[in-house]
Amino acid sequence: SVKILLSIVWVGFAHFIMVLSAAYFGLFGKLPSLQELENPQANLATEIYANDGTTLMGKIYTENRVSVDYKDISKGVIDALISTEDIRFYEHSGIDPVALGRAIKGFGNQGGGSTITQQLAKNILGQQNRVPVLRRGIDKIKEWIVALKLEKNFTKQEIIALYLNRVSWLNVYGIRNASRVYFQKEPSELTTDEAALLVGMLSGPGQYDPVRHPEAALARRNLVIDRMVTNDILTASA
Repeated sequence: SVKILLSIVWVGFAHFIMVLSAAYFGLFGKLPSLQELENPQANLATEIYANDGTTLMGKIYTENRVSVDYKDISKGVIDALISTEDIRFYEHSGIDPVALGRAIKGFGNQGGGSTITQQLAKNILGQQNRVPVLRRGIDKIKEWIVALKLEKNFTKQEIIALYLNRVSWLNVYGIRNASRVYFQKEPSELTTDEAALLVGMLSGPGQYDPVRHPEAALARRNLVIDRMVTNDILTASA
């Protein structure tokens, strides 16, 4: 009956709130504090320069990663990222109910429901993809909580910069190093085609590596560009 159905819904909702509260208060593992979110440990490399201040002598690092500011990233990279990963990035507050509903309805076949902010939260938390279903559910709740914290305490530009400084292209960490390795230039100098290739690689850095898999990399780059055209970020003649 309707009464039984409503009871099931309310019980399910109550359990969800309980799990959400437990995750918020760290019962499933410590969540990063605001101070940790403001200064995320991205394993930045320490660069050592000669006395002239310009000659790079070497680096000390666990992961070779050098951070850049939002203003030092080309518009092409940002447009390609938003168009491919989270077209409603500027409209949501960390969790996009429209994308989430689409993902649930299509069982993930019509695109994922994770926003850029959620992906950043997942990276900060160090979560893995292949975990048991129950653990994945708890991880997802923790990811939502951190995503909401990020949106509350950072601007959209800061979130984009944090994301691009943390992601990896195989063993290349951060947009600055990726730009240097693949195109021998700074991220501010990347063309639209170059930006689309790097953003396209994020869904499978090994699969879309332009050195080892040039045809797959080209096809993925073209898909990113097509999405930019579809979303009116680029014109078809651009």
